[in-house]
Amino acid sequence: MKNFTLAEIAAACGGKYVGDESLKSAPVTSVERDSREIKDGSLFLAIKGERVDGHNFIEKCYDSGAICAVCEKAPQNAKKPYILVDSTLAAVKKIAKAYREKFDIPVVGVSGSVGKTSTKEMLCAVLSQKFKTHKTTGNLNNELGVPLTILSMPEDAQAAVIEMGISDFGEMTRLSEVAQPTICVLTIIGCCHLENLGDRDGVLRAKTEMFINARQNADYVLNGDDDKLSALTEVNGKKPVFFGLEKKNDYYAEDIMNNGEGGVSCKLCFEDKKLDVTIPAIGNYMVTNALAAVAVGRLLGLSDDELKNGVEAYKTVGSRANVINTGRIRIIDDCYNANPTSVKASLETLRNFKGRTVAVLGDMKELGKDELRLHFDTGAYAKEIGIDLVIAAGPLAKSLADGADGKWYETKEELIKALPGIIKEGDTVLVKASHSMQFEKIVEALK
Repeated sequence: MKNFTLAEIAAACGGKYVGDESLKSAPVTSVERDSREIKDGSLFLAIKGERVDGHNFIEKCYDSGAICAVCEKAPQNAKKPYILVDSTLAAVKKIAKAYREKFDIPVVGVSGSVGKTSTKEMLCAVLSQKFKTHKTTGNLNNELGVPLTILSMPEDAQAAVIEMGISDFGEMTRLSEVAQPTICVLTIIGCCHLENLGDRDGVLRAKTEMFINARQNADYVLNGDDDKLSALTEVNGKKPVFFGLEKKNDYYAEDIMNNGEGGVSCKLCFEDKKLDVTIPAIGNYMVTNALAAVAVGRLLGLSDDELKNGVEAYKTVGSRANVINTGRIRIIDDCYNANPTSVKASLETLRNFKGRTVAVLGDMKELGKDELRLHFDTGAYAKEIGIDLVIAAGPLAKSLADGADGKWYETKEELIKALPGIIKEGDTVLVKASHSMQFEKIVEALK
């Protein structure tokens, strides 16, 4: 970490420092919320969760080397200093904001209804060709995750890519206040979190809250194929840079060829250049993600070779369009999360594979009053584009199965029992549902 003292931390969060005054000038070595990750000199965040209260681990953290704790109630017989605050969750955002302000580097904020993580990974692959690039890991993209990502930024970071996920109004304002992006990237305005956001106009309003706390003279890199984003002709007095498959965009693509597991080849076009690349991923939507990364790379001065090498260095992470060959069947593990926009994109990827195509789909959560229609329409889309079989599980997914004329099971356990009699050798099977459906268990069963 950059030098960040207990005095600075207490001042940043407005907390009351209690303990040895001589230690106020001591810097922390890391900021941790997990007592198992404590190192010598760590600052421990005592957070009260649904199942575990971090306050119960303060003494253990002191013993493990923590120099101080941020907490909402004073620890009994405190061996070391602590900073008393009203809310640890609120405090960590203020602390992270203060730490962010120690860096004068490009910080790319990434959001959108679909493709946040894959775009973040593509951005990191590209920017890493020129800069030591820090990025969001795992699912640390919310009101705790973004501050923790900022606070884990090493002293020698030269660029950062910060993923920002939201489900309600106001969240993006708070996240961007911490991250203060110098470049804002938005992927797609789709049908997600409609329970809170109402409709796509609400999604647009919530996502573009990122612009409120962007650094002065920030750049805005937006998907010009999206009807909502393409209407933003000026942001904070600046013309956005648009990317997308259509030629009207500043960055567009030609000669797209999906080679299944052989990747997606295309020409990435901008200014008077055409970069021939092969993206090591299975979906055509990755071309759009590559265009976003190339646009950001150009803004930051990367050469054509650096841009091409970065795109071709991309790696899939986690359960996001991860292809698994069992020898008998091919599984597309894309079960990390789902909404109608992302499911349709995955179905389009599935249809590029040879042999019988099977989509194993589940409930898509937080879609609001039109949830059943949105499930039905998604199933109908699968049928329309020629997916051979849709198998669905979950109460909402019955409408999805109806739209696809597919098979439906009330629970994923019933579906798993039925799979051996349904799946055939040579099938390509897509698995996708909202994260809470735990469809990774279906992937394991298929293996």
